[in-house]
Amino acid sequence: MVVAAFVAPYLLNATTRFVDAAASVPDVGLALITCEPGERLPGELRGRLAGHWRIDDPLDAGQIAAAVQGLSGHLGPVQRLLAVLEQLQVPLGQVREHLGIAGMDAATAHNFRDKAQMKSVLRAAGVPCARYRLADSAGAAAAFAAEVGYPLVVKPPAGAGAKSTFRLDDAEDLRVWLEAAPPAPDRMAMIEEFLTGEEGSYDSVMADGRIVWDSISSYFPTPLEVLRNPWIQWVVLLPRDIGGPEYTGIRDIAPTALRALGLRTGFTHMEWFRRPDGSVAVSEVAARPPGAQLTSMLCYAHDFDFYRGWAQLMLHGTFAPPPRNWAAGTAFLRGQGTGYVRAVHGLDRLLPAAHAGPAVLGKLRGRRLRHRPAPGHRHRHRGVAAAGHRCARGTGLTPQAPGRTPRGREAPQRCPGDEDQPPEASEAPAREADYTDERHHAVARLPSRDGVLQPGTRRGRSHGHRRR
Repeated sequence: MVVAAFVAPYLLNATTRFVDAAASVPDVGLALITCEPGERLPGELRGRLAGHWRIDDPLDAGQIAAAVQGLSGHLGPVQRLLAVLEQLQVPLGQVREHLGIAGMDAATAHNFRDKAQMKSVLRAAGVPCARYRLADSAGAAAAFAAEVGYPLVVKPPAGAGAKSTFRLDDAEDLRVWLEAAPPAPDRMAMIEEFLTGEEGSYDSVMADGRIVWDSISSYFPTPLEVLRNPWIQWVVLLPRDIGGPEYTGIRDIAPTALRALGLRTGFTHMEWFRRPDGSVAVSEVAARPPGAQLTSMLCYAHDFDFYRGWAQLMLHGTFAPPPRNWAAGTAFLRGQGTGYVRAVHGLDRLLPAAHAGPAVLGKLRGRRLRHRPAPGHRHRHRGVAAAGHRCARGTGLTPQAPGRTPRGREAPQRCPGDEDQPPEASEAPAREADYTDERHHAVARLPSRDGVLQPGTRRGRSHGHRRR
């Protein structure tokens, strides 16, 4: 029996599916560390948990360590410590090191979380990627712009999901950005050359340092272009056939990149570009399952429950590579402006099947549209997505109608492990995503006394329940 603890700040749909999958793996006693009180846990999930421990700050390594130690006192030593939220990777690495738990350590997690460190490691390993500078002042940013030229991309050093990422097209864009969010020694900004070409993701599974499975997707258009144009309906496509020569470039460099970053076992999500001259460059890499509905899409494309597959890998170290049987895609329907969705027009053209309309409308109506101004752009954009995943029965949002795939087979009727839950509005839940990068860095540099990780000013609460 493996005793494991899953750190999940809030149980929104995407996170709950991973927790539920981990709780269903045989020979595992799973405890949940969360900000949610026990009475708010889904009843079916609560009945399958071995324990629950509530904390106040899920990014505080000291509180996580105290929770793990408390659970170990009731359940036996915790042997695995899990999370899917990217901002948790460094705190969990610190706790694993401190308590002697197997898994990714803090240094490896830092390679994936700190974009400047990541680029440094990749370039040292000979992996092509954008030129960059970690700017601590307006002067440093201006000097890099003069050296590299425009366009440029600015982002937080430890960002996730294209949040707070902007494109600067000229000196005026740079001036506006510096006035809105000037970098400083305690608030540095990652500024890098803008890569052009086709963008997609390379998702893989690593076991004991080897890639045992991979997947390739395409973005239409690139995420930055989508952020700059609120009328664009973003599309992510998983081609059925990914064995062609056009994918040789990324497959050649991906193993080198992942080995250099230090991951031994886990899911990875790599953003990459095929440039106009055919060469390949890596943008960013994350040591987690992919977001943007890709995990659900992979379930459909492979007739395989990737939520359960991730849990099996992280808990027992095994993964059975599934074949790719289908193509799959997601269209993100973006509302322009602010307010609530009152009506959806055009579904008769988007989803011809008569039974599809009400299911989609039920998921969209009442969904709130939000936007954040984009510093650094003269033309302020508003970006928000009502996102959905491909489902052959029309319960998701997709430009492809139910029917036959290019292979000529009947489309699958549901995704393994999919409970037909409403689609997520974004990759990271709002409350989970509100943790700022500055706060993350404070956790990454968490001081210790006598080798003991110290919780922050707020103490974690005791477990809400445990199953004997």
